[in-house]
Amino acid sequence: MTSTKPSAPAEQTESTSAAALHVGTSDPLTLVMRNLRQSGIYIAFIVIVALFASLTHGVLLSPGNITNIVLQYSYILVLAIGMVILIIAGHIDLSVGSIVALTGAVSAVLVIQHEQPWWIGIVAAVAVGTAVGAWHGFWVAYVGMPAFIVTLAGMLLFRGLTLEVLDNVSLSPFPAQYQKVASGFLNGLMGGYGYDAFTLLIAAIAVAGYAVGVFRTRLARIRYEQPVESFPLFVTRVLVVAAVVMYFAWQLAHARGLPIVLIVLGVLVAAYGLMTKNTVFGRQVYAIGGNLPAAMLSGVKVRKVNFWIFVNMGFLAGIAGVIYSSRSNGAQPAAGNMFELDAIAAAFIGGAAVAGGVGTVVGAMVGGLIMAVMSNGMQLMGVDQSTQSVVKGLVLLLAVAFDIYNKRRAGTTR
Repeated sequence: MTSTKPSAPAEQTESTSAAALHVGTSDPLTLVMRNLRQSGIYIAFIVIVALFASLTHGVLLSPGNITNIVLQYSYILVLAIGMVILIIAGHIDLSVGSIVALTGAVSAVLVIQHEQPWWIGIVAAVAVGTAVGAWHGFWVAYVGMPAFIVTLAGMLLFRGLTLEVLDNVSLSPFPAQYQKVASGFLNGLMGGYGYDAFTLLIAAIAVAGYAVGVFRTRLARIRYEQPVESFPLFVTRVLVVAAVVMYFAWQLAHARGLPIVLIVLGVLVAAYGLMTKNTVFGRQVYAIGGNLPAAMLSGVKVRKVNFWIFVNMGFLAGIAGVIYSSRSNGAQPAAGNMFELDAIAAAFIGGAAVAGGVGTVVGAMVGGLIMAVMSNGMQLMGVDQSTQSVVKGLVLLLAVAFDIYNKRRAGTTR
């Protein structure tokens, strides 16, 4: 007689899924203190948004202004993705602003001066950025020079090359197709009465993907007997994120639709989030920044990893250069000034550790959005530029101090 007893793996999966509904703590304070570095940044983001929404009498969260925030700060968020990966590995890049200027200049010369197709300019800009990243990676990974010195030299070198490429003059305008990279919208693809249904659909798909991803992560943590929050709190967290995303999408849908640059940014965040968390390369980056001697003894090819993370930074700087030149509808010799500091600030405010080994792509995005909301909010309030710089500097200082406090609290100060 054939047995109908289920297999052991099936029983284990069912029991694990059932356990996921019942284990964990229900104390919010315990959850916050358990991972203070990451939970603190999300709480700070909510407080800052609420504060500036109140101070601007709701203008900050208006459909048009939310769209403007996405368009104005998208290139900083792109740079922050590459910067946080470098910081996790224990490096830094001071040249990304100059790379943004150089790649935008190359694109402008080809498209505007030599009348090449708009997509040729994009490909050339990304290729130049990638080549610059390989240049930095060679000196850091294979020659053994500190990244701070190499990229400081690169900041000067590639700013000078920008002046040479542009002959110290600005070039504009780009053709309409090129401008759409940073200023175009997808609107009306699926209709809608007073709103763009396609924007809401994309947001709903993103929420569903997030919910599935965090539930799978929860199951994995339970399987390895790691602490998790109680299931009611887990559901609450997912619902809060869903509500925030859908509100954001609703505001975009009532403005001009889904910005093309937001699609580019979303793809990059999803791809690099998966890479850093779920690939061997990503784990090697964390290993190098967390404990370099141990990583070397474990067989990690440190030089190779270091080389490719700088290539990646150049690649993303090339994309940011295209977005910025598209947004400004031209190339200027002074483009990209201070962009590296904004990207570094986004990474540190988003929870990256000064000593390396800690940080996430999502955290860097939240850090970048904090900077964007503060800048936009102060502009709406008419705050002068000098005061804005003071506030940004204090926020960055507090973020690093918070990181040091966390290390001391955990007894891991190095």
